[in-house]
Amino acid sequence: MALSLPIDPGANELLNRNVLALLVGMVLDQQVSMEKAFSSPYVLAQRLGHDLDAREIADHDPEALVALFARPPALHRFPKAMAARVQEMCRVLVERYDGDAARLWADPVDGRELLARITALPGFGQQKGQIFLALLGKRFGVRPSGWQEAAGGYGDPDAHRSVADVTDAESLRLVREYKQQMKAAAKARTAGN
Repeated sequence: MALSLPIDPGANELLNRNVLALLVGMVLDQQVSMEKAFSSPYVLAQRLGHDLDAREIADHDPEALVALFARPPALHRFPKAMAARVQEMCRVLVERYDGDAARLWADPVDGRELLARITALPGFGQQKGQIFLALLGKRFGVRPSGWQEAAGGYGDPDAHRSVADVTDAESLRLVREYKQQMKAAAKARTAGN
């Protein structure tokens, strides 16, 4: 049931046991490969010398955090912006959930409420929130009533649309194909306007 990406086994292990690492990977999952985004929390933990902690990141000197993100190999192609976004997210986790990222989904009434909590985090719009909700439901057993509906098409059990659906090399290939089809369709719509 756990997340299994084609990345360093230590990175997968961290994602499966450290909720904050999973959230950081999701924040970073834009304009870089899925493998890069979800490997970067592991690299950040190595650079810090221990597992990720929301309170520590929230309180970290912003320039020092950018330096950790920017050190080669950079954790993202936009290290300054992403360091700031991750720090903002950690500050919200500290303010609302006492720094415990798992409390984000500890007691939601239903899938819509959980989606609202996720999308209230910096770096999570509607689509990314739905993907993360699907990831929680499909890979981590976080399934409040109505979670699949709230996750939209990403909650479909037979979908191959996002990181929530990656379990092996073949499912990753199918997700990549879906994303390429969506980009092509968007490009065609733009060209038609």
